Amino acid sequence: MEHYKVLALGFVSLILLLPSLWLVSANMEGDALHSLRTSLQDPNNVLQSWDPTLVNPCTWFHVTCNNDNSVVRVDLGHAALSGTLVPQLGLLKNLQYLELYSNNISGVIPSDLGNLTSLVSLDLYLNRFSGPIPDTLGKLSKLRFLRLNNNSLSGPIPMSLTNISSLQVLDLSNNHLSGVVPDNGSFSLFTPISFANNLDLCGPVIGRPCPGSPPFSPPPPFAPPC
Repeated sequence: MEHYKVLALGFVSLILLLPSLWLVSANMEGDALHSLRTSLQDPNNVLQSWDPTLVNPCTWFHVTCNNDNSVVRVDLGHAALSGTLVPQLGLLKNLQYLELYSNNISGVIPSDLGNLTSLVSLDLYLNRFSGPIPDTLGKLSKLRFLRLNNNSLSGPIPMSLTNISSLQVLDLSNNHLSGVVPDNGSFSLFTPISFANNLDLCGPVIGRPCPGSPPFSPPPPFAPPC
């Protein structure tokens, strides 16, 4: 009998603990998004509903949650936002869509975004981001859309990105990237348009020899059919 009492008490304790765990998770996500709000300038007050005193951020505009009240989408495209991103965004473990395109956000892309392992779409295009593309983005194994075009990103394209087998759409054009364009893994699917207007990129993919490398082999001569 005592054994059953212990089991019953343990079960009741677990039931009482679950809401607390959910509140901790919800508050953590709310805190992360509120950190983002405080680092951004918001002239049109699109983030006015982001109230940190609420239990969770699921009632905020431009935020979508799943049935477990965990954030799965942040939609802030065309919002006239400026400022910088914060590493706390990496705490949104169930985030699938991070849409921050067509703003004036500057600074570096936080390497912590590599912790968003549920991410399907990362759209940061048409901003003012600078610095390198984080190598950690190669950990986003579910990513299908990666659009970082029309920024001021510099440095090489991380080889880790070629390991994202799910990647379907890639746009790194109109930046200041340099070095060899990878052509292995998922990058074998992409054409020069994905890398256009990066004057210091080179390699067979874009038809521009890298300094010190031998010229590309000419195509075989045309042989008319018999």
